[in-house]
Amino acid sequence: MIVATAGHVDHGKTLLVKALTGVDTDRLPEEKKRNLTIDLGFAYLPLDDVETIGFVDVPGHERFIRNMLCGVAGIDFALLIVAADDGPMPQTEEHIAILDKLEVKRGAVALTKIDRVPEERAAEAAEETEIAIAGTTLEGAKIFPVSGVTGRGVSALKSHLAAAARGLPRRSAAGNFRMAVDRSFEVVGAGLVVTGTVFSGIIATGDRVRAGDTEARVRGIRAQNAQTDEGRAGQRCALNLVGAGLDRSRVGRGDWVRAGEAPAPTRKIDVRLEALRSERRPLAHWTPVHVHLGASETTGRVATLGCERVPPGADSLAQLVLDRPVLAVCGDRFIVRDQSARRTIGGGRAIDIFPPARGRARPERLAFLEAMEESDDGVALSRLLEIAADGLNLDRFAAARNLSPEDRASLPTLMPMKTIASRSGTFGFSEGRWGAVRNAVLEGLAAWHRKRPDSVGPGENRLLAGTGVRLPPDAAMAVGAALAREGAIVKEGLGVRLPAHRPSLRGADAANWEKIRPLLDELRPPALSEIAAGVAGDVRKVESLLVRAGRHGLVVRVSKNRFFLPETLLRLGEIAERTADDEGTITAAAFRDASRIGRNLTIEVLEFFDKVKFTRRVGDGHELIRPAADAFGGERY
Repeated sequence: MIVATAGHVDHGKTLLVKALTGVDTDRLPEEKKRNLTIDLGFAYLPLDDVETIGFVDVPGHERFIRNMLCGVAGIDFALLIVAADDGPMPQTEEHIAILDKLEVKRGAVALTKIDRVPEERAAEAAEETEIAIAGTTLEGAKIFPVSGVTGRGVSALKSHLAAAARGLPRRSAAGNFRMAVDRSFEVVGAGLVVTGTVFSGIIATGDRVRAGDTEARVRGIRAQNAQTDEGRAGQRCALNLVGAGLDRSRVGRGDWVRAGEAPAPTRKIDVRLEALRSERRPLAHWTPVHVHLGASETTGRVATLGCERVPPGADSLAQLVLDRPVLAVCGDRFIVRDQSARRTIGGGRAIDIFPPARGRARPERLAFLEAMEESDDGVALSRLLEIAADGLNLDRFAAARNLSPEDRASLPTLMPMKTIASRSGTFGFSEGRWGAVRNAVLEGLAAWHRKRPDSVGPGENRLLAGTGVRLPPDAAMAVGAALAREGAIVKEGLGVRLPAHRPSLRGADAANWEKIRPLLDELRPPALSEIAAGVAGDVRKVESLLVRAGRHGLVVRVSKNRFFLPETLLRLGEIAERTADDEGTITAAAFRDASRIGRNLTIEVLEFFDKVKFTRRVGDGHELIRPAADAFGGERY
């Protein structure tokens, strides 16, 4: 269990932590000199029958509220400190509001300095504290009168904390590993050490991680102040990291250590934002704010969605437009403070980290966010599939909710759906939504055929044009491939058509095509001049005929002087698949040797493969990005 102190300056937080653990958390010389907590302090309370309790002692002065916010991120239990002589003070109230917006639901109140006041005053301060926490997540928290000087009441508080630790459910370690860094330092002989609270996942010695923007390896781990081979969600961990160019200038407070498929930082986060009840004015659209999430702090603006203003005590969908990227996933809590960073004005919960480039406040987008707010992954997935007319990007859904690779792979098994895989991601469609897409494509093709009866059909990258379905071009081609596998459409050359639509050459064109086609039926078809010589025809007339044959889907122009039969391209594509290495990459030399079509034609064919998105150029090689059957398949094959 991780416990954070909270409360006004000079109310005895550090002294009480020392009384509980024996550790003085004021470690900085300036803190010793001024007898004032400036930065975070850490202490641990070992217990016999439960995991060690970790304490984060936070500063209470208003000037160091950013440090306080860093310390309470990801905690399990809040220990609110209120001095019996003062009672709740301004920073007490702000800390209570912060804990409330972070949804810290477990806590206790330590009424300190009871050795300085009569019992009547202590009782009065306790009543004032009960009023202060009423209506917040700490309402009903037990109050313990204590003295850090005499030790009175400390034993009872310690017993209460131990009981809370025993009753605390073990935090789920699901998802990719994420740790919010609050300290980084270098140890002679060991290198860089970063400390922080683990928000999700599990990390083990030897694992590869990304610390800030630098790749690293975990050399050693301390969790809850004990050496171990593994750290997990809900623990305070210190990670000894090693990596090229890695030092404390590259990783510090506000950065994250992440592993697996944890998403990258982003500048725009769609959220549910609530304004504090204590605010005097509504929170207006485009208000400049300071945003605190995890251990990070950055400036930005609030874009309200669906309303112009958020009244005090009310909540609304909104978008945080940040000046610096931060790491967030669905469900992460955050705090917003005013432009001058002098007061807390609200807080909320992250919903989505992939907002659209335009239309962030459209009704369909707001409906998406309300469905995405569902805490249960399965319920959210079901609702989103039903409303996602253009399909749900399952990869983004998994990243936004920090699903592990295993959980991501299992999404299609949670409920019936049609999945379409592409470079832009895997898209899921409910049965009804897929039927709507299918009908839209078929109706679009029928209209095309009526308008251009002599053409095979549109190119596969234009399959969704005019249908109202908005998907990236590669995903649109994947939709076409899926419909072709179902038999709903036919891929013909570089175009697609309905099965009943069969354009054909007529008259002299048909007769001449019958002479030319046998010449093309080989892996290395002849050049235009060779075809013309073979049929005793004019080169320009032969080229014109082949262009017309291409519109019918009978042949594909690969380069200026080369036309291929669609089935030949499929054979060459299958050769490329067999030739590719374990990473799915082919080289020109390997493809030339396997196909035996010659060096120059090999280059032309590989460039064509890149053009039709069968492959993509990566350095000196070409990476396969979809099956040959999808790129070159057809009814006749």
